Amino acid sequence: MTDAVPAMLIPREHLFGNPTRSGGEISPDGKWLSWLAPKDGVMNVWTAPASDPSDARAMTSAQDRPIPQYFWAPDSQSLLYIQDKGGDENYLLYGVDIASGEERTLTPFENTRVDVIGTSESIRDRILIGLNNRDARFHDPYLLDLNTGELELVLQNDGFAGFLADDNLALRLAIRPNASGGMDFHQITGGAIAEEASESTGLDDSLTTHPIGFTTDGRTMYWIESRGRNTAALIAQTVETSERTIIAQNDRADIGGAMANPRTGEIEAYSFTYLKTEWTAIDPAIKTSLDWLRERLEGEFNVQSRTEDDTKWIIANDPLTSPSKTFIYDRTANRLTDFYTTRPELVGAPLQPMHTLEITSRDGLVLPSYLTLPPGSDSAGSGKPDAPVPMVLLVHGGPWARASYGFNATHQWLANRGYAVLGVNFRGSTGFGKQFISAADLEWGKAMHDDLIDAVEWAVENGVTSAEKVAIMGGSYGGYATLAGLTFTPETFACGVDIVGPSNLETLIASVPPYWEPVIAQFHERVGNPNTPEGLALLKERSPLYKADEITRPLLIGQGANDPRVKRAESDQIVNAMKEAGIPVTYVLFPDEGHGFAKPANNIAFNAVAENFLANCLGGRAEPIGDTVNASTARLVEGAQHVAGLTETQAD
Repeated sequence: MTDAVPAMLIPREHLFGNPTRSGGEISPDGKWLSWLAPKDGVMNVWTAPASDPSDARAMTSAQDRPIPQYFWAPDSQSLLYIQDKGGDENYLLYGVDIASGEERTLTPFENTRVDVIGTSESIRDRILIGLNNRDARFHDPYLLDLNTGELELVLQNDGFAGFLADDNLALRLAIRPNASGGMDFHQITGGAIAEEASESTGLDDSLTTHPIGFTTDGRTMYWIESRGRNTAALIAQTVETSERTIIAQNDRADIGGAMANPRTGEIEAYSFTYLKTEWTAIDPAIKTSLDWLRERLEGEFNVQSRTEDDTKWIIANDPLTSPSKTFIYDRTANRLTDFYTTRPELVGAPLQPMHTLEITSRDGLVLPSYLTLPPGSDSAGSGKPDAPVPMVLLVHGGPWARASYGFNATHQWLANRGYAVLGVNFRGSTGFGKQFISAADLEWGKAMHDDLIDAVEWAVENGVTSAEKVAIMGGSYGGYATLAGLTFTPETFACGVDIVGPSNLETLIASVPPYWEPVIAQFHERVGNPNTPEGLALLKERSPLYKADEITRPLLIGQGANDPRVKRAESDQIVNAMKEAGIPVTYVLFPDEGHGFAKPANNIAFNAVAENFLANCLGGRAEPIGDTVNASTARLVEGAQHVAGLTETQAD
């Protein structure tokens, strides 16, 4: 029986507002703890002595956009972080001196995106970075002195997509895309790049074969490798002889993670993720530590940071139905110390378990999937509701990415509002072998979409939901899938929520960021080639824009004006086409966002609109919009009248 008393409505702020803390790390020398936390409402980097965690101070002063990523300098003397402007993804590198607190821009250039190529165990005061300030398409490797800020050009890059360096910060391998959509690997000796590739991949192996690093002595290079097999294995290659040894492989999933010794660089443990992540230790001491942690921690955990002497680890723990926690693990004393709880306001909230599933597509592919049910709907705890409930099909982005097991704020939010939430790893998703990826080549809007329809049919047949009560929602590729769902299969979904999704595949490919141009051949081979008549026809056929007049169900669109991947024009085009056809649509634009909504106020505002939109379509619960939209930068470009709580006076 379904509970008579509905579960507490979890405030959006508790799920999507700033966490209390996140991103905990320990400095390589073990003397400092660091984390991200709000300062004046914006996520900044904080530190405290490891000997006195209560003596905390903010080290950065971001005032607008949250800092998305930071890391320790190898010498533990400074913290490094990246930041862009308004979501344009032109990330610059910044450094903060621990002793003085001085903050400075280490890459002071305009319209430039920094890549970190390599760090070193033996050279602690320098790192290798790539800068595309000379030619936006290619990143030139530079040696950056972290103390002086001096940049030394290592070589000019006129066509390579990436580089691999050793512990001496010497470039050893250059990676160039080839015409087939794969990669050529060129050895670098004495700063000179070999003309002939020593190894190559074709399209099939392009997303599942790549080098991941050297041991500190430079004698062994590690690969994630799918050549000659389906799922990617972990390979050790002896540099002198080129002899390869398989360290680990799994028939169902690619090797996805590795733990390397901080000093030697030797891999000590690896992971693969089919439905859940499984870690296997190679080194006996690492195995002892991982086993000790497994006995004491509920749910999933991972090693987030390690000291150079490997005596202290930062452990992130996801208990799944309670807020995630982070611990300091003293391996010598076998002691776990609380570091922080990420969202303490979720303690006691009605968080729901995520169920793992395998759904079979119409042509026999097994689709690893995840289902979260509304509180009180599954009295037996079987993973199936007592009676069908409305459902949101939540489609992941990429598409060369994946849905994963663990705490998911969007799953919890939608389940709390009364919906089953189904996340599907459709063909093209990564982590399940190259054949699973290649099954999606030139199948945008076709077999990839069929997988999603098959998942909906599974949910209906198994009593999870009813056919007339299913919404589709997603960001990026998930936004495209939403538009495809409402145009190619207009009667399947009750409504759709598209977040930064492309509507026109031709203009999407024509407007990719310049630094994606080296891998454009892969887009042509996997999505469609606009340079051939057949390819252009395919792209038009698979573009929801050209079927916008067939939309019959409500649509909500969210877009960042500065999105460098899926330009604003992708949303503008389909909104204009719908307006011309007299079809209602609600369109929310954020002028200070890019590919997604980084600012909590903006994310909360869009989710406030989305849940009230879904409530109107599916009948679930909704927290009132209140002042969330006015507290954000949202511009209601079109259709405010279609969502309860919005008014035309707010429209642009």
